Amino acid sequence: MSIRLRCYEKPDWPEVLALWIEAWTRVRADIDFAARAPWLAELFARSEGEGAEIVVALDKQGLAGFVLFDPARRRLEQIAIHPRAQGAGVARKLVRRVKDACADRVELSVNVDNTRALAFYHSEGFCREGAGVNPLSGLPIWRLRWEPDARA
Repeated sequence: MSIRLRCYEKPDWPEVLALWIEAWTRVRADIDFAARAPWLAELFARSEGEGAEIVVALDKQGLAGFVLFDPARRRLEQIAIHPRAQGAGVARKLVRRVKDACADRVELSVNVDNTRALAFYHSEGFCREGAGVNPLSGLPIWRLRWEPDARA
C-alpha cells in the first residue's frame, strides 16, 4: 500500500473528524465520540496555535489516518487510523514522522485496556513510564515514553 504524508489543511477537517469518530468508536464503543467533536475541534485549534503539527496520511482511497503532535513538548496528542488501513503501516509511518521531529524523546498516554495500541507502541520502542487517569473519560491510562536508545 502506497502511503503519502502531508500537512493537515483546514478543508481536511470533516474527513479527519469522521475518521477520528469511526476509529475511536471501534476501540471504545461505550464512549460517544461524536459528542466529543467540539473537544477535538478545540484541541486542533489550540494545538495549531501553540505550534503543534498535524500530519495526514493518504492512500489510494483517501484519508488513511492522522497524527497531532507537539514537537516543543515532545508529545504525541492524537493518532487515528482508518479501520480499512489498520495493519497497513500507516501508524508506523505517522509515528516515524513524530520520532523524526522529536528525535530525543516522545511521550504519550494510552488507555490501559487498549491492548492493540499498547502492543503497537511497545513494538515501536515505547516503554511504560507511569500511570494516570484520562481527564476527559476518567479511564486509567499508561504514560509511555520513547527515546532513541532506550532499547540499547
